[in-house]
Amino acid sequence: MKVLEIQQLNKRYGRIQAVDNLSLNIEKGMIYGLLGPNGSGKTTTLGMILGIIHPDSGQFEWFEGHLGDNPRKQMGALLETPNFYPYLNAIENLKLIAHIKQVPDTEIEELLELVNLLHRKDARFSSYSLGMKQRLAIAAALVGNPEVLIFDEPTNGLDPQGIAEVRETIQKIAQSGKTIIMASHILYEVEKICSHVAILKNGKLLATGTVGSIINDDITIEVSCQNLHALKNLLQQDSRVNKMTEINGMLMLEVSAELEAEEINKMAAQEQIYLHHLVRKSKSLEDEFLEITKDLD
Repeated sequence: MKVLEIQQLNKRYGRIQAVDNLSLNIEKGMIYGLLGPNGSGKTTTLGMILGIIHPDSGQFEWFEGHLGDNPRKQMGALLETPNFYPYLNAIENLKLIAHIKQVPDTEIEELLELVNLLHRKDARFSSYSLGMKQRLAIAAALVGNPEVLIFDEPTNGLDPQGIAEVRETIQKIAQSGKTIIMASHILYEVEKICSHVAILKNGKLLATGTVGSIINDDITIEVSCQNLHALKNLLQQDSRVNKMTEINGMLMLEVSAELEAEEINKMAAQEQIYLHHLVRKSKSLEDEFLEITKDLD
């Protein structure tokens, strides 16, 4: 089922084109990352699909129109810094959220257990760390059991422990089959959490697909030896070596995935070329992101 369809969405603020002719399709069960630097249009896009910001042109449709003009009841969102009553505890704050949403408050303890806050359910919100506050906000987004969760920079400002806790929470939620749309500028987090990604810059969509399809299959191998000229001649004969660059006495190879580092070592030894440096590096989402966006500054 198509959860969200965006068609040619545009939003301009004065001379700045915040979102530029954006089209996306998000299917049920996806963990969809909107990835881009600050100012790339991520938050504006989330604001438009939630009905908070009015687009200049274009359109979007939730749940293939099955919920009519009021799909918000099937969405939970965390867009800004968590805001709760500081003198209330977690149970009291979530009961208030349930009252505002006009939904039952019978599953609040289960939600607190999901976000690993059940042991602090009676503690005042003011005593929570930033990571705990963020996890409580995720629990608040889950009140009412929505189909879709929308998070804007959910790990922003957190320390490494807080980032790991929020990431684990989102992964647990994803395992329940909910659709998650998450905006982030932290490439490592998107690569860890998301099944699909859209790369944005200056409001433009540059690439979209599964995380695996966005990342090029090519592998980088660093290799060096005393007789670099002979090694270079040997490797130039192998069609699996797609690119070779010499930097400071070392060869940087971009090779097809089927060429293993061990095979390069064996090939060289057979020609009495003995390597003293051999390192294999897979391409990350960060590498691919920098490659995709390098010409758009």
